[in-house]
Amino acid sequence: MKVLCFGSLNIDYVYRVDHVVRLGETEKSTEVSEGFGGKGLNQSMALARAGLGVWHAGMVGTDGAGMIEKCRENGIHADYVRMTEGRCGHTIIQVDEDGNNSILLYGGANQCMTPEFVDEVLSGFDRGDLILLQNEINLLSVIIDKAFEKGMQVVLNPSPYNETVEECDLSKVSYFLLNEIEGEQMTGKKEPGEIINVMRERYPAAKIVLTLGKDGSLYSDENGIIRQQAYEVKTVDTTAAGDTFTGYFLYSVAAGMRPAEGMRLSSKASALTVTRPGALDSIPTMQEVLEYQWEEEKKC
Repeated sequence: MKVLCFGSLNIDYVYRVDHVVRLGETEKSTEVSEGFGGKGLNQSMALARAGLGVWHAGMVGTDGAGMIEKCRENGIHADYVRMTEGRCGHTIIQVDEDGNNSILLYGGANQCMTPEFVDEVLSGFDRGDLILLQNEINLLSVIIDKAFEKGMQVVLNPSPYNETVEECDLSKVSYFLLNEIEGEQMTGKKEPGEIINVMRERYPAAKIVLTLGKDGSLYSDENGIIRQQAYEVKTVDTTAAGDTFTGYFLYSVAAGMRPAEGMRLSSKASALTVTRPGALDSIPTMQEVLEYQWEEEKKC
């Protein structure tokens, strides 16, 4: 089984603030930093740091050569990361004193995929391989359709949720990984159990992972629901927590782990991520996750 992450690569501009800026307000920033990220690249990094071979496909602008090198330095296969004219996608991220964030996204090169490029990328993969997608690139519905036709297992993180996701044939998705906000946007429900129920009714063949921040996470398939606690840590920055969870969970799928084991591993990895600032560099390695002394397990 091969794993392909077809997704965004962004330059992140991160601003530390007392609180997220309100409508009409001017807020001073106490610190600013620049780094690499994007939901796609973050999730590829999580897969690679978990120990899984991953191919990344996407576009960077003329200011993005460093991201291609970053992939290669971290064991991400970058043969399908191409440079195009114009600027990279980028984000403006506000991080408040509690580590919560607010993100403004500019698509840039991430919106330059062509059907020909999609065909070229997918020609390197076969039936049963995993493809991980988010909604920060164009041609999402095309990629889902073509990957499904090849017999690949389609994994979707529907973020950011908008009309593009609604235009896709989501019956072709094998795994949904979403947070409680995206769950509400997709189902119109706020209560986690109701979100799961609506998703199961609409997509009975799919496996669903719903993350709930400090309230943990849920996994659902035809066999029932698994509940996973969140591990208690000091929060510094939540920027890449969800992406880390997604990458580590998909690692567990590729490694043949039981869902409960995968949920526990993913929860630990995402917890470690929030103890560190930034996106890519905050994602832990498998060794770090396994060696960390978790307070909850000391009590057992």
